[in-house]
Amino acid sequence: MAVFATRKRSVRPENTPETAEDIMRKYDRESNTRIWEGTPAVIVRIIMVAFSLYCMYSTIFSTAALEKRLTSFVTFIIIMGYLTYPASKHHVRTNYIPWYDIVLMLLGAGCFFYYFISYDSLVLVLSSASKMTPFFVAVGIIGVLSLMELCHRCVGIPILCIITALLIYTFAIGKPLNLVIFNLFYDTKGVLSVPLKACSSFICVFIIFGAFLERTGIAEFFIQMANALVGRFSGGPAKVAVISSALCGMVSGSSVGNTVTTGSVTIPMMKDTGYQGEFAGAVEAAASTGGQIMPPIMGAAAFLMAEYMGVTYGEVALRAILPAVLYFTGIFIAVHLEAKKHDLKGIPVEKLPKLRRLLPRIYLLAPLVVLVWLVVTNRHTMAYSAVISILVAIAVSTVDEAALDIVGARNGTDTRSVKEHIKGFADRLFNSLEAGGKGTITVAVACCMAGVISGCITTTGLASKLIGAVGSVSNRFTIIDPTIIALFLTMICCIILGMGVPTTANYCIMASTCAPILITIGVPKVAAHFFVFYFGIVADITPPVALAAYAGSAIARSNPMKTGINATKLAIGAFIVPYIFAMNPAMLFIDTTALQVIQIVVTSLLGIFGVAAAMNGYLFRKMHWVTRVIACAGGLLMMDPKMVTDIAGLVILALVVIWQRFGNRKAVAV
Repeated sequence: MAVFATRKRSVRPENTPETAEDIMRKYDRESNTRIWEGTPAVIVRIIMVAFSLYCMYSTIFSTAALEKRLTSFVTFIIIMGYLTYPASKHHVRTNYIPWYDIVLMLLGAGCFFYYFISYDSLVLVLSSASKMTPFFVAVGIIGVLSLMELCHRCVGIPILCIITALLIYTFAIGKPLNLVIFNLFYDTKGVLSVPLKACSSFICVFIIFGAFLERTGIAEFFIQMANALVGRFSGGPAKVAVISSALCGMVSGSSVGNTVTTGSVTIPMMKDTGYQGEFAGAVEAAASTGGQIMPPIMGAAAFLMAEYMGVTYGEVALRAILPAVLYFTGIFIAVHLEAKKHDLKGIPVEKLPKLRRLLPRIYLLAPLVVLVWLVVTNRHTMAYSAVISILVAIAVSTVDEAALDIVGARNGTDTRSVKEHIKGFADRLFNSLEAGGKGTITVAVACCMAGVISGCITTTGLASKLIGAVGSVSNRFTIIDPTIIALFLTMICCIILGMGVPTTANYCIMASTCAPILITIGVPKVAAHFFVFYFGIVADITPPVALAAYAGSAIARSNPMKTGINATKLAIGAFIVPYIFAMNPAMLFIDTTALQVIQIVVTSLLGIFGVAAAMNGYLFRKMHWVTRVIACAGGLLMMDPKMVTDIAGLVILALVVIWQRFGNRKAVAV
């Protein structure tokens, strides 16, 4: 049964290249959404705009109790979620929603709305689980189940598998139903816990801020600036992809989304230059994925990390600088060596934008600058700073439109009327608020599910048992440091859970489960959270799932698995650096001096150079496999922030460079 009339979608002819929308729907769960047109589309858009405005108002002006703010927030999320995400791809038809989806939406939203309007009386009635009545239990069950179904639609199955296993375990050890529902639904130990609080307080506002940034033309500005700076050099398009994707991914926070958006421009350019499709798709996927570790925004994850770790946003951004630099330096070196290996040229200068024409538009960066300045100086709360930055983004987009019209008038092209400017401004404002509301759904649902996981662990006391189990497994390996074993097991968990799951959801889960285990065995808190965050991210480029790599391969028309393997090789820094800062947190600028920081930065950059050259197999000429192993070992030694390892690594790398540059040129390996 359909609530609205249906209409057939146009069918794409065979052998026609996939569009960006097709690729997003295929590889990005968040893009597999319902199709609304006409009046239904207007209604859905208005709901999302209203939600965004409500979030901005609530985070700054609301003085209501925490539970009331959170339950009203979740009510909106459930309504928007069921209106946006179908249960199956077969339901993706124009203006179509099954009757049972409406029932699920109304029941789920109704449960949280009931909590919202009855909060004052519930505080007196439900002071403990022992006072739960069958009605309260039923409301809690329906509310949690509706969120779990929405999670299945927009986040993925892996999280549901974990939650189901935890619930079965909770009941298996004899925990009563009323206690479980009380903790998961009514108390602040479950759905309404720290992750959702962080999401409703400021993450949602930063997502809205990102939506505004994307519509100010900043993404296009990043691409053009990267072209102007490095496009003319050897392998220029790939270097453009690395820089622009890092900057755009920082704002968008979506590996697949950024791969498709910027990759539709950069991947064809790379292939035209001479890069193979598997390498071109891998470069874009690796760079786009790394955008989420790029400070200062980090795809909004920095703000969630600050909440979990109990530190300031500025501290998180500072700690993230060197690992991010190493990650992108490794990719940049790899694409440069690949270009040199195949003698690939850059983009002709006459086809590149002129830097002197781009610099006057540097004001497009004003929203980012204002945001960082307000947050780092602690002048205002993060949410308030984000709202101010949104207003700056609106002003900047208006100025940019006017400036482009002035330039167009000077060049003799048609300019827009005042009425057209007002309409354009209103459209950007409305579209940004709508996109911000839509982008919040998945993150909010993931935070709710992370709260359920945390609630089950708290109710059962499972955390201490997990710590004991990891310690027991680690101690079985007497030759290897137990911490290394614990880190390795955590890495595997992060990558498996992160396959097909949005990064924020993965981080929420791992921050609630694995990060505390690492902290207990001696890993510093900041290093533990960065560790799980990094490996949650690289799941997007790690085979066999590797959604970002698959999206890149779809654009490049390349083999998906080979693209994923190449992306993993390019992002090798993300697999190495977390182990180093977990074992020696000096890389995160913890307990270091200014001189040590300089040493760490210089030696780490030289180290990633050695590792990148070894993975590529080329420096000044093709490298023998033995030379590659030696170069990799030297690079790893230099990335470990110790004086002894730095000296040893420097000597090894120096010998490799000398041999490559001046050694017997006939000694070329097979």
